[in-house]
Amino acid sequence: MFFSALKIAIRALRRNVLRTFLTMLGMIIGVGAVIAGVSLGTGAKAQVEAQIATLGQNVILVLSGNFSRGGFGRGFGSSPTLSIADYEAIRRDVTGVVAISPEVRAFSQIAVGSRNNNVQVSGVAVDYPQIRSWQLANGDNFTENDVRSAAKVAILGKTTATTLFGEDVDPVGKVIRIKHAPFVVVGTLAAKGMGMMGNDQDDLILVPFTSAMKRLTGDTMFRSFSVQAASTEEMADVQQQIAEILRQRHNITDGKEDDFLVRTQQEISEAATATARIMTIIVGVVAGVSLLVGGIGIMNIMLVSVTERTREIGVRLAVGAHSGDVLLQFLTEAVVLSVAGGMLGIGLGMWCANLLTQIFEFPTLISVSSMVIAFTVSAGIGIVFGFFPALKAANLDPIEALRYE
Repeated sequence: MFFSALKIAIRALRRNVLRTFLTMLGMIIGVGAVIAGVSLGTGAKAQVEAQIATLGQNVILVLSGNFSRGGFGRGFGSSPTLSIADYEAIRRDVTGVVAISPEVRAFSQIAVGSRNNNVQVSGVAVDYPQIRSWQLANGDNFTENDVRSAAKVAILGKTTATTLFGEDVDPVGKVIRIKHAPFVVVGTLAAKGMGMMGNDQDDLILVPFTSAMKRLTGDTMFRSFSVQAASTEEMADVQQQIAEILRQRHNITDGKEDDFLVRTQQEISEAATATARIMTIIVGVVAGVSLLVGGIGIMNIMLVSVTERTREIGVRLAVGAHSGDVLLQFLTEAVVLSVAGGMLGIGLGMWCANLLTQIFEFPTLISVSSMVIAFTVSAGIGIVFGFFPALKAANLDPIEALRYE
């Protein structure tokens, strides 16, 4: 009986192809928007998570600052409040810490012969490549002795090495000038790619933090520490220990605001992906409204169809068809409309997601679950919004239907 009703439904819908397509249009747009929106949100979230993963494993960030002066908050990292003594205390006293590195940043003019470039120079500790899971492509890392003596040694990122020396030259052992001071290149880093803010992570130079403070910036304090915990399970404990040590060292009593911020990698990830989640929710709401409009459109057209085919319904009832048969027929037509619209919408959504990636370079990731959910919802809308017109057709009086003009 179902397949017979399906054949009749398809035949009825083919009588007016344009009206059928326009009826499905709301469903097509709604499902397409769901697929494209969810794939955009999922892709953005996956990209952020991948970029956060480049920070390393089990990483805790300690940021300085957060002063409020003149009634205005300056925010974390706005003013350096972390000292070398803080660094040594965390390194020495916090259990569960396997690596720690302060970071001093400066943009400096780098020169090699006739070539020069403005590059970010980061003053870091020996542990920094380990924390960031950053492999050395060539050469070696600088040593603890280099840090203690503020040695003029440097490690180049992939982009910086290529810019200054070209593709075919090994820069290890070569001399570069940073603010007119000669630094010997002791190693080069493997490529990392784009960072969280869209920056090129490979366009940088690493030097001992003592060298950066003494020869480049003149700073005596740090804006941030990167700390690596021994395991994921120990991160919360390490985070608490760091906060307690810094409060004690900075003489921060209960009730006073901390002049630092300690955040785990998971907290950073959740904050960074919040925007992607909000965007996905907004697109989902808009798509839901479109699906609702599409369902109303299906119900409207089905009511028109029942009115137009009143005599046909009367004939079927008169020759022995049951009201359940009529109900099944019209309900099948509504479901076919919505399911066909859902399938076309899935195709439209996949095409739009691909277009966003190719033309606008937005990260997209098409989810199979979103396609299954969208298809199921479209079929459900056909049943819900098609039931009332089908019930109206099934309840027609055969005699009155035959008299209908």
